Amino acid sequence: MKAHNILLLGSGGREHALAWKLTQSPLCKALYIAPGNAGTAQLGTNIAVALSDFEALKKICIEKEITLLFPGSEEALVLGVWDYFKQDPALAHIIVAGPSKAGAQLEGSKAFSKKFMQRHQIPTAAYAEFSEHNYEEGLQYLAQHALPIVLKADGLAAGKGVVIAFSHEEAFLAFEQMIKEAQFGAASKTVVVEAFLTGIELSVFALSDGTHYVLLPEAKDYKRIGEGDKGLNTGGMGAISPVPFADAAFMQKVKDLIVEPTIKGLSAEGITYQGFIFFGLINVGGEPFVIEYNCRMGDPETEVVMLRLENDLVALLEAMQAQQLDQVHVQCHPKAACTVMLVSGGYPEAFEKGFEIKGLQAPTQSLLFHAGTKMAEDKVLTNGGRVIAVSSYGTTLKEALQGSYDTITQLDFQHMNYRKDIGWEF
Repeated sequence: MKAHNILLLGSGGREHALAWKLTQSPLCKALYIAPGNAGTAQLGTNIAVALSDFEALKKICIEKEITLLFPGSEEALVLGVWDYFKQDPALAHIIVAGPSKAGAQLEGSKAFSKKFMQRHQIPTAAYAEFSEHNYEEGLQYLAQHALPIVLKADGLAAGKGVVIAFSHEEAFLAFEQMIKEAQFGAASKTVVVEAFLTGIELSVFALSDGTHYVLLPEAKDYKRIGEGDKGLNTGGMGAISPVPFADAAFMQKVKDLIVEPTIKGLSAEGITYQGFIFFGLINVGGEPFVIEYNCRMGDPETEVVMLRLENDLVALLEAMQAQQLDQVHVQCHPKAACTVMLVSGGYPEAFEKGFEIKGLQAPTQSLLFHAGTKMAEDKVLTNGGRVIAVSSYGTTLKEALQGSYDTITQLDFQHMNYRKDIGWEF
């Protein structure tokens, strides 16, 4: 097998964890990360380029003789990077680990994904969609809707375009802000209103070759900023794997009712999908429902999934490209893994950056995946809301979590914040 020059797109903790995993493969010859961060720079070569600049990506791929493109985040996929590469004779030979633009609509449009689930009888919450055109009808719908009510911006809103309203007044306000005041720009021109499902969430990840699929280790992330899952939604404050309630019987339901109908549905609609599908699920009384799809791996879930995935990631992507995932058996590390996210004070709202991160060189059993960091001279500085994902193994979840919290005592930056109760339900 020929080794690959790989271009990984993104700059977060997910990309650092993916870089860590990719560089363990003998099939990885050279790794480039665009734009990357201070952590990815330790594993490969960072290249400063915008993920939406496909011409610049083409130039890099030709110069560096790239044979595998791995979009970490959703941006390039939703903009159609797969299509751009496959339509260009100079790039068509490159393996792209992600779906076509049509496939990426599963994440890029909440309205598309809800209609898709309806067409293929995939369990999800009842919903309706509204825009400027039927705004008054939307207000009437909200007024009659049972509480709480879930409002979602149709397009991409960096994980923040969801409001759970516990009063009708709160729902009216969120509806007005999204549509009339363009709270999330073009993303909230259309709003999907959903029934609230009561249960416990988890993330399930499939890698599909268009026909077959494999499941990666499942995870549970913690989105709220405050302890006890209180406060504002964030991009994710931590994650655990495995998920204690996701036993064999529950996961069989997930496969039968959700994963397989999704992959068959995409194929039946003629949508090219070779890449990861993230199923944001909720367990309602033992039955799985889809909250959302993503067209890439999750963050911070990747920071635990990659710890527990024992397979060679590059070999998995080769099997995806060859449509041979039916010949692959996924091996999971027997130990539990967790990650705790260190974030900037004020996040997910206004926060300052540019503070030195201290203690990164201290010996630790944990893995430190950089999220929002940058190098300045010989110092690592904060450069985002989510800064460092502290990931650890343990014989039990409790032991893994203790490992991360012990490591956190060695780390420090101005206004550092983190949740002290990741995995609290278990």
